[in-house]
Amino acid sequence: MVTKKTTTKKAVVTKKPRVSKAKVPAKSATPGALSASVYDMKGKVARSIELPEVLFGAAKNDSLVRQVVLAMEANARTPVAHTKTRGEVRGGGKKPWKQKGTGRARHGSSRSPIWKGGGITFGPRNEKDYSQKINKKMRTGALAAVLSERFGKTRVLFVESVFSVPKTKEAKALLGALGGVKGFEELATRRNNAALIITGAPDSNLKKSFSNMGNVKVDEARNLNPVDIMNYRFLVITNPEAALETLTKRMK
Repeated sequence: MVTKKTTTKKAVVTKKPRVSKAKVPAKSATPGALSASVYDMKGKVARSIELPEVLFGAAKNDSLVRQVVLAMEANARTPVAHTKTRGEVRGGGKKPWKQKGTGRARHGSSRSPIWKGGGITFGPRNEKDYSQKINKKMRTGALAAVLSERFGKTRVLFVESVFSVPKTKEAKALLGALGGVKGFEELATRRNNAALIITGAPDSNLKKSFSNMGNVKVDEARNLNPVDIMNYRFLVITNPEAALETLTKRMK
């Protein structure tokens, strides 16, 4: 009996040509024109304003923000803890006892680190420098990323120029009125770190009005930084045209 050999044809697999994956630029969080409402002291919409995309349309960059925030906190650190070495502690000039014949261990000074009241080995020293360098592009990039993230989460509020005279009563009324805006209810009730108020130019009336309120900080747009923005729940920008002009110049 003759057995026939069956031959199986191997399937030919055609390899697809490799396509080089080009790096796609990161899309902005909110493409297109950006705009926001500007509110008056009563919490009502007064008008709208166009926002620069370089500030409020930047892509998310958590690693850059973390690096800049840690560097800024290190630069603000003031070393206070300071210990003395055995050469700086007072006393200990005389040898406690003679070298031999007493039966006790050899010691040359009572201010040795192993003695009570002696110097400290490898303790903290106040001459240590913790500062770190932050490039301008890193600083501005982190600021834009944090502003865009807060704007996307509806935590940025634009308000008209507010006070002609310094009054804490009007400051409390303003927070209560802005607390009526949808998404900003905590402005009127939050006790700690409620709002960071940014002005386009120095405003002594506004600063004095909120000086007695510990849950609000008032600063100028030229001093705005990622650390302050992240420490407060909401960001309130007064006189928005001047403030945005100052912030846009910082990005260049």
